Amino acid sequence: MLPMRTTPPFRADHVGSLLRPAPLLTAREDFAAGRIDAAALRAAEDEAIVGAVRMQQEAGLQTATDGEFRRASWHMDFIYQIGGVSKAPGNLAVRFHNPSGDLEFTPAALRVDSRIRMDKAIFGEDFSYLKSVAGSSTPKLTIPSPNMVHYRGGPASIDPAVYPDVEEFWHDLSAAYADEVARLAALGCTYLQFDDTSLAYLNDPAQRAEITDRGEDAEHLHLRYIRQVNDALAAKPEGLTVTTHMCRGNFRSSWAASGGYDFVAEALFSELAVDGFFLEYDDERSGGFEPLRFVPPGKLVVLGLVTTKRGELEDPDKLKRRIEEASRYVPLEQLCLSPQCGFSSTVEGNVLTQQEQAAKLRLLASVAADVWG
Repeated sequence: MLPMRTTPPFRADHVGSLLRPAPLLTAREDFAAGRIDAAALRAAEDEAIVGAVRMQQEAGLQTATDGEFRRASWHMDFIYQIGGVSKAPGNLAVRFHNPSGDLEFTPAALRVDSRIRMDKAIFGEDFSYLKSVAGSSTPKLTIPSPNMVHYRGGPASIDPAVYPDVEEFWHDLSAAYADEVARLAALGCTYLQFDDTSLAYLNDPAQRAEITDRGEDAEHLHLRYIRQVNDALAAKPEGLTVTTHMCRGNFRSSWAASGGYDFVAEALFSELAVDGFFLEYDDERSGGFEPLRFVPPGKLVVLGLVTTKRGELEDPDKLKRRIEEASRYVPLEQLCLSPQCGFSSTVEGNVLTQQEQAAKLRLLASVAADVWG
C-alpha cells in the first residue's frame, strides 16, 4: 500500500460540479422572475453549498468544491467577467450528441472589445465562502482555462482595433490569468483547476476541421494553448497545486467530441506545467491508455473512469482492472481516480439522481482505499 496523499490531487477526487438541489433550482427561478432579490438567492446558494460539502465529506473525499452552485455554466460565467470581454448579440452554438440524438448549448456570443485584464479575483468571494465551510476538507476551485476564451470565441471575436497584433491578445490573456492565480492564492486557495475542453476537442478530426475553416492552424493550436497555460502559471505561488481537466463535452449527459489523446499527448503531458491531469476515460470515445506513456515522473494522472452521464454504478472490480491497465504506462503511485467530468457542467445537470451521484462519490473513495490504501 502507498502512503495517503496529503496534497492534491487525491487518490479519490472529483472534477468539480455537482447536481443542483431542488430548493436551489427553485431559488434561481424565483430570482429570474423577480420574486426574490440577490441577497436571498445568495443565502440559498450558501445553504446548498454547506450541504454539498457535507455530502462530499460523508462520501469519504479529502477535497470539497462548492459544486459550482453559483454558476449557470462551468466556463461562461467566468469568461463574461474577464475585463475586456463582453456579451455580444446572438449566440454561440455548440452541438452535443447522445444516444437519443443531438442538442445544442447556446450561450450568448462574446466579444473582446478592450484590452484583456482582471479587474478582480473572479469567484474570489465564492472561494472564500467555500473555504469558510470546508472544515478539514481541502477546498478546490475550478475555473476555465485561458484557452477557453479563445476556443469559444475564435479570432472573429477579437476586435482588430483593440488587438491589431494577435500576439498582444495572447500576452494580455496569460497576464490576466497570472493575476487571477496570484489573487486566488492570496485568498488561501491551495487547489486550483483549469478546466479545458479545447485540448481534448483538438484530438477530434472534425473539431480540427472546424478550426481550419475559421482560418486557424488546427495542427498546431494545441502548442499555442500549452504555451498560454504555462505563461499563466510561470509565477505560480508556492503551496498552490494546479491541475487541468480535459473532456470532450458534458452537457445534459451529452458530448461534443470524440478521439483519444494521441494527437496532443506528447506535447501535452511532457510540456504542460500543471501538477496533475484529470482525464476523461469513461467510454471508448476517449481511446486507450497508451498516450499516458508521455507523462513524466512527478505528474499525477486522475483517471476519469466513473461516468457522470448515467446513474448506473460501475463494477468496482472492473475499475480496479482498468487502473491496473493504466499502470502499465504510468506508475501506480502517479495515478488517482475520479469521475470523467462534473455531474452538472451547466445548471441543468446530467441525467442521474442526487442519490446516484452520492453513490458514485462513495464508490470512488472505496475503490481508491482498496487500490492505494
